[in-house]
Amino acid sequence: MDKLRRVLSGREENEEVGLTAQIMDGATLSFGTRVKWFVICFAAGVLCSILGTALLFLPKAGVNLFAVFYTLGNVAAISSTCFLMGPFKQLKRMFEPTRLIATIMMLLFLVLTLCAVFWWGKRGLAIIFCILQFLAMTWYSISYIPFARDAVIKCFTSCLS
Repeated sequence: MDKLRRVLSGREENEEVGLTAQIMDGATLSFGTRVKWFVICFAAGVLCSILGTALLFLPKAGVNLFAVFYTLGNVAAISSTCFLMGPFKQLKRMFEPTRLIATIMMLLFLVLTLCAVFWWGKRGLAIIFCILQFLAMTWYSISYIPFARDAVIKCFTSCLS
């Protein structure tokens, strides 16, 4: 698009363009491409999570494989949104004050799940962290839906009383 603007504005084609402009020109994706890669990455995340759940019941290494694939699935699902809004905007929105705690908890449980499997060797703890990972990911995800958190809190408090 910038090339078309340069031609239409009468600027010469061989004019020196800065490094940043060259990188941005080569890194931009069309909307259709962004949506395709979002779907591919998100589907890969869902597939990893389902595969991890299926591997849970394997003897010996099942819990380890479950934790790894479930965590990779969540990372892929989060990463998929980078295609829609770009990585910098995604990170900026992740760490906004309204979802800061949810983001920190989600990332913390991602790391703790992998630590429980590989470093500590505690399979039961890994399953607990996967459950907490799911809850944190759900709370993080509904933060993008207006008034969804308020609705969940009201529903939860009405069920308790």
